[in-house]
Amino acid sequence: MIGAGYISTWHADAIRATASARLAAVCDPAEDAAGQMARTYGVPAFTDLDAMIASGVCDAVHILTPPNLHCDLAVKCLKAGLHVLVEKPVALSAGEVETIAAAAQAAGRSFGASHNFLGLPAYERLQRLKEAGELGLVSSAQINWSLPLAPLRSGPHGIWLMRDTRNLLLELGPHPFSFAVDLFGSLDIEHVSLGQWITLPGGERRPQSWRILAKAGKVDVTIALSLVETVDDRSVTVRGSSAIARLDYAADTLVVSADNTADLVANAFLKEIGKAGSHLREAFVNGLRQTASLNRKSPYGLSFRNTIEAFYQGVQRGVPDRRFCPEAALKVMQAIDASLEKLPAAQAPVPASPHRPNPSVLVIGGTGFIGRNLTRRLVQRGIDVRVLSRGRLGPFADIADHVETVGASLRDEDALVRAMEGITCVFNLAKSMDKSWDAALENDVGIALRVARACRRAGVARLVYTGTIASYDMSEQQRPITEDTPFGDLSSRNLYARSKAECERRLMEMRHTDGLPLVIARPGIVVGDGGPLQHWGIGRWHGPGAVKLWGNGTNILPFVLADDVSDGLIAMMERPEAINESFNLTGEPLFTGRDYFAAIHRRAGAKLNVKESSLTALWLADGGKYLLKRYGLRRKDAVRPSLADWKSRGHLSPFNNEKPKRLLGWRPEADREAFLRRAIDEAHLFW
Repeated sequence: MIGAGYISTWHADAIRATASARLAAVCDPAEDAAGQMARTYGVPAFTDLDAMIASGVCDAVHILTPPNLHCDLAVKCLKAGLHVLVEKPVALSAGEVETIAAAAQAAGRSFGASHNFLGLPAYERLQRLKEAGELGLVSSAQINWSLPLAPLRSGPHGIWLMRDTRNLLLELGPHPFSFAVDLFGSLDIEHVSLGQWITLPGGERRPQSWRILAKAGKVDVTIALSLVETVDDRSVTVRGSSAIARLDYAADTLVVSADNTADLVANAFLKEIGKAGSHLREAFVNGLRQTASLNRKSPYGLSFRNTIEAFYQGVQRGVPDRRFCPEAALKVMQAIDASLEKLPAAQAPVPASPHRPNPSVLVIGGTGFIGRNLTRRLVQRGIDVRVLSRGRLGPFADIADHVETVGASLRDEDALVRAMEGITCVFNLAKSMDKSWDAALENDVGIALRVARACRRAGVARLVYTGTIASYDMSEQQRPITEDTPFGDLSSRNLYARSKAECERRLMEMRHTDGLPLVIARPGIVVGDGGPLQHWGIGRWHGPGAVKLWGNGTNILPFVLADDVSDGLIAMMERPEAINESFNLTGEPLFTGRDYFAAIHRRAGAKLNVKESSLTALWLADGGKYLLKRYGLRRKDAVRPSLADWKSRGHLSPFNNEKPKRLLGWRPEADREAFLRRAIDEAHLFW
């Protein structure tokens, strides 16, 4: 596997389940990412592709990198005599797909496209029904990808997906287009409509609604993408003269509806009973399959299993599966290219400002929700800012004359020291979501210490580190929490809470031994413009329309506005009293979880399905999952859950915010109406 990011775990598990292949190695230039993945699956790790190829450890590769690297990597590996399976989008254009296909033919090796949803059992049934004529003469098809895209509203905005409008279709389009091509053949694109635009921080706009009209022979094809906060509808509906078939490819279900020969009175009744029977059958089949496989055959996981198995069977037979072959990949990319050609003219780039920023503040994590807000609040106060960012401008194109973006690896201490030149205060808002304690020590704690050492070497006057209130034991309802409340035993807490607490402990050691000028901030449940609707600090989300609260939802939650958090952080930079202190930035006690969602219903017109939960029951269920992972799946990195940890998610303990108000002069919003206006009305929670 080349690339050890999010999608690599799905590929690795699918390879493990494939009889005709075995995982041989992981390659990623990020040593920690490659090492963690390799240790998890018991294979060698490489950080250099040439070294991996030269080692002869593998005879096939899965390319799982950002899409702009796919073509060059695929050609290189094919020329080296390796078979290649490429994640979608296979490339950035049909021309690049042709280049890869030509390299595969010249090398006598297989090249496949990982259009994974074509591997679903329900889709295979749909294909067979269509080919057998069971649907009659097909006249039209509607293919939907309706799934919220969180980065559009809450970032990060510097990733490849967000850099250009075209990238949205390149990333998401292969799913619906691959269905259309496999079912009906080449597509003739007639019209593309964009809508429901959203303005990103910095002023650039992106469409959240795409409507693409096409023809495949005599079949009308409509492809619809909706990226707003909407109910998940990833479906293919095929209409024929004899029946209508609806594939839910997120759930791997297929329901067929057809007329019958009963009289008019009974016809509608029998038709609906037939659909009900289909739904019931699909529910039982999927439920039993996932239960028997310990959830290893979830629809998404099964799609990768079947795709990868089909690819390697094609390699062994010398005849590629038509769903994943180069010809199919080319037709999909040709259709996407034709759609992109019909887009309106690209937005003019923001002109370069003649004014060069003179930053005195560095924000690490400045492209995240809180970091973006903090950067803008600093600029509003006349302070120029330097932000670590992978992009040229990040989400600050409109204030580029006051924000300087630099690229520096958080793993390169010397580069961090250079990035701190001329800086008097560093805000470290970086965080790492890891799956093992060893990874957290390396990716979260290690980076926090590296940033601190760089601050000392660069002579920075103050480091403001952002921890989390999640590190506290919040399981007791009658115990108020202040900055003097100890975290307690963290050995059985969730990794995020535990690693953030460990970062604090080690940084405070540096404060005592090395004189590190440290201030620690622990924000509460942060809401406001640029924040997500689906905030997991409140509950477990099942799409934007349903949330299960952590607990019964009747206790006051530590909500706080993003603007107020930023003001508190700035006060920590400016006030001499803040040095060597820690502050819990929680707002005034105004709302319960139920209050918050009732206000969303009242003010935004959206009624969510809000349910309470038993935290004890969730703990017991998590314990069952732990046993399955640890002893059924042999996952050594499985973390034993604790009851206190689960109760802490409910934020049962109230917070006392007197310290930041007393020492920092902090004044979080105390008016209920004003808070709700800023947290809901002005927050663009939906679209």
